[in-house]
Amino acid sequence: MNNIKTALLLTSISALLILIGGAVGGLEGSLLFLILALALNVGSYWKSADLVLRASRAREVTSDEEPQLHKMIEEIATVAGLPKPRVYVMDSPQPNAFATGRNPQHAAVAVTNGIRQLLSERELRAVLGHEMAHVYNRDILISTIAASVASAISWIGFVGIWFGGSNRQGGGNLIALLLAPILAGMIQMAISRSREYEADADGSEFVSDPLALASALQKIEMGAKQIPMKVPETTAHLFIMNPFLGVKTSNLFSTHPKTEDRVARLMKLSETREGAGAGSNKKYTKPSKNSSRGRLNRGESSLARRARERSEREHGSD
Repeated sequence: MNNIKTALLLTSISALLILIGGAVGGLEGSLLFLILALALNVGSYWKSADLVLRASRAREVTSDEEPQLHKMIEEIATVAGLPKPRVYVMDSPQPNAFATGRNPQHAAVAVTNGIRQLLSERELRAVLGHEMAHVYNRDILISTIAASVASAISWIGFVGIWFGGSNRQGGGNLIALLLAPILAGMIQMAISRSREYEADADGSEFVSDPLALASALQKIEMGAKQIPMKVPETTAHLFIMNPFLGVKTSNLFSTHPKTEDRVARLMKLSETREGAGAGSNKKYTKPSKNSSRGRLNRGESSLARRARERSEREHGSD
């Protein structure tokens, strides 16, 4: 399904770029933006993750530098049946985190210094579980491409201002300027906010602790409101919490569900687990997902088994 979403997203963006090019520069503009769209599609697939990490000022860290962080991510990756992703740290006091990459084999998880200082180890593990759930659910490719494309569309508006000529072109420039931020917002909205709910649920299953993620989300929201973060606005949907909560009073194109709604769902998951007998190693039940039987120190869970089987189908059973 995510492959279909990605193809539809790229096709729609290519058409929008060509239309804007025609508005700005007529036939020549359309041809120019067609070339731009093709280059953007190819570049987004191969290089968008690196661009997002660079734009977020994330620095890759080794297991020698951050052994505890690497250990937690490796444990969660094992439960999820996924390769261990690259590990990055952002030098920002705001508590936040995100995952990126074109597939699980080329994934990366980035956390800020602020989130590591604010959260307990239990809460941080739950956040890392959430990010690994994005990797498991193949959210990272379409989200990363959306960030790259939204940045390009925002840039187009400024190009339209400087490269005008005739009155017709001037009108096209104005259209491009007005449409650019709207289209950038639409790209972010194209990433369904339901993916956050799904990552919350699956991430909680990976660490067997919905309450820890609920607590972490509440702390992260408070921190994001109080501490600004210097990242491109078009990457906001990648983070576990909107990094611009403290500087935006309203957001027509909201990239995240309300924190209270996410917390309420996690509380319900916890209650379901307790009702099913969490002490007897039973897991909570959610639609179209089998219950995972393993904590971090147990056998292969159903989610891990499904991930392994999917990987074998994609790459062949060697």
